[in-house]
Amino acid sequence: MSTIQTPRRLLLGLFCAGLMALLMSCGGGGGASTGNLGLGTGTAIGGDNPGGAGTGTGGDGTGSGSGNAGTGGSGDTASNGNTDGSGVGSGGTGVTADAAGIGAADGLGSIILNGLRYTTDTATITVEDATELQIGMSARVAGKVDPDFTRGIATQVVSGAELRGAVSRIDVGAGSFVVMGINVTIDAATVWADANGLANVADGSLIQVWGLPGAPGTLRATRVQTAPTLTAPLVTGAIQNLNTTNQTFTLGQLTVSYGGASFAGIDASSLANGVIVRARGTAAPVGNAFTATQVQGWYAIPTGNGIALQLAGDITDFVSRGAFKVLGTPVDATNAQITGGPVGSLGNGVKVEVDGFMSGGVLVVKKLRIRHVPGTGGPASFTLIGAIGGYQSPANFRVQGQPVDASGPGTTFENGTAANLANGQRVTVVGDRVVDGVLIAQRVTFNP
Repeated sequence: MSTIQTPRRLLLGLFCAGLMALLMSCGGGGGASTGNLGLGTGTAIGGDNPGGAGTGTGGDGTGSGSGNAGTGGSGDTASNGNTDGSGVGSGGTGVTADAAGIGAADGLGSIILNGLRYTTDTATITVEDATELQIGMSARVAGKVDPDFTRGIATQVVSGAELRGAVSRIDVGAGSFVVMGINVTIDAATVWADANGLANVADGSLIQVWGLPGAPGTLRATRVQTAPTLTAPLVTGAIQNLNTTNQTFTLGQLTVSYGGASFAGIDASSLANGVIVRARGTAAPVGNAFTATQVQGWYAIPTGNGIALQLAGDITDFVSRGAFKVLGTPVDATNAQITGGPVGSLGNGVKVEVDGFMSGGVLVVKKLRIRHVPGTGGPASFTLIGAIGGYQSPANFRVQGQPVDASGPGTTFENGTAANLANGQRVTVVGDRVVDGVLIAQRVTFNP
């Protein structure tokens, strides 16, 4: 009998050893990082909660990462439904990269920036010029993202307005106006916090604008408030005509004196033509002269190799698909996946969102979404994820504090009907415009 059992034991041993090797090669580990990622310590992305700790080093251009598989997301978690083992929407291990995103908040339920949802459970959130972060506000998010830019974990969220002052030269047909010497343009994605649109803005009235700087002296408005609670003047733009002797520079049509100003996020020695700053004051400009009491560095754009970067804004300095700028950052979209419009529409003034990795001071783009082409338009979409509150009717309820109207004939419902709307019901609401502070819903999905 022993002559029969010995081969069986040998075969069984070999089988177990092979199985163990297979499990060790597949389970729990993360992939190697590439390039100069310099990831440091992070968390794996695999659901609502990070699945495990990830560590890595990358200062010499190489690195490694590890992390436990994350758990699947709950009903209020956005997912791309991947099944490719990337760890996003599949419950697998997510490789993380140090990341920064700069753009406008196009969704709440954590924060959705440039189409990417960042969980904010452990993030530090700082908001100036408003009481809380709201749809359409410009913001900078720092944290981690997965390599396909489908989900992120925020460690810091910062937001502030770009303009506050008297409005002039309103052109409803062209969709433009001027505030504090800056020419402002609007598009279908501009959020109107307390008005129905530009036709409701009165010449000479005080307004507050969040937006994305484009060419010097221009701003693409992402949110407009026609009756701000704050009145102190504020202007944002790219510095031109810097005069260190007289301690002045121009922002658009405005000459700013900074000799008596304090500095935050930047110092006087770092001022240079092309650098984007916010200048705050206490008195309105006299003619085109403005005295700044504080000069702030605008949202810092990291330049280190391997940093994952999301940017939204108007294209400037366009030469080709492989050479243009967004928010003053050189961009190469030669090999990018481009959606939202034809490649041939790319050019100066086109509003885009770009996701990619920094390399040698250039953002090498993986994904580019065309959001607005002058004279043509473009898609707009806002998303809310969370529980219904303040329910009065399908035309009047809130999600994440944002008023919603889901009573329109074109509103569709998934996993339920309008009769299921009620306080506490978890939903995902998608709409294409915010008018007079209300998100007009196109689709409401009931989440389990």
